Amino acid sequence: MPTSVVSVVIPAYNEEDNIGDVLLKTNVTMESIGLPYEVIVVDDGSIDETRFRAMQHNVTVLSNETNRGKGYTLKKGLQSANGNILVTMDADGSHQPEDIPKLLYPLLNGADAVFGSRFIGQHEQNSTKKLHIFGNNMFNFLIAVITGKRVTDSQTGFRAFKRKILDDIGISSNGYEVETELTMKSLRNGHIVQEEAITFKRRKSGASHLHPLFDGIKIFKTIIKSSITARKKY
Repeated sequence: MPTSVVSVVIPAYNEEDNIGDVLLKTNVTMESIGLPYEVIVVDDGSIDETRFRAMQHNVTVLSNETNRGKGYTLKKGLQSANGNILVTMDADGSHQPEDIPKLLYPLLNGADAVFGSRFIGQHEQNSTKKLHIFGNNMFNFLIAVITGKRVTDSQTGFRAFKRKILDDIGISSNGYEVETELTMKSLRNGHIVQEEAITFKRRKSGASHLHPLFDGIKIFKTIIKSSITARKKY
């Protein structure tokens, strides 16, 4: 039996102005839930104070020597996690840790994976760029055609999984396409997937590291690849 029931994994790259508030709220939220937990921050070779500010909180901090990408960083955190329930969220302050219980509850009642959707919940005006919304909708449609299952936010980084689902589907992506791979393989492999509304806010500081064209092409390729590849462990 894992020593921690819930592991919250947060990949971070140059988020010195956001990470402290995210970790403070995460620990407060997890304490209020009352389940054993751990919080793991994986610093993806930041060149600012992200790592050191994370170390000021009651969390485990792992580091990449150089910037390796979100998927690589997320895998590193998940592989180090002890929990039988895994939560992933972003470090930029757009995801609200107070929403974690909304993702956990369905897992305790039969779901295998829960996706936090930006588009069935509350969000600040202009918190998501129109280009990103268009791309997300396009990928949602393609995923629905391939899997026969519809989701409203295939690119969300705020998710909760039972460990068995990650052991089953495996993760190979090293970049932002990791979200798409998780979505595709969860749906394709027949796991019980549920979406929950989350409150999404504009990042407080800094800029997104997502490159719409470059990463969009990788996301498209991942959808196609994930539709034909066999299950494998990461």
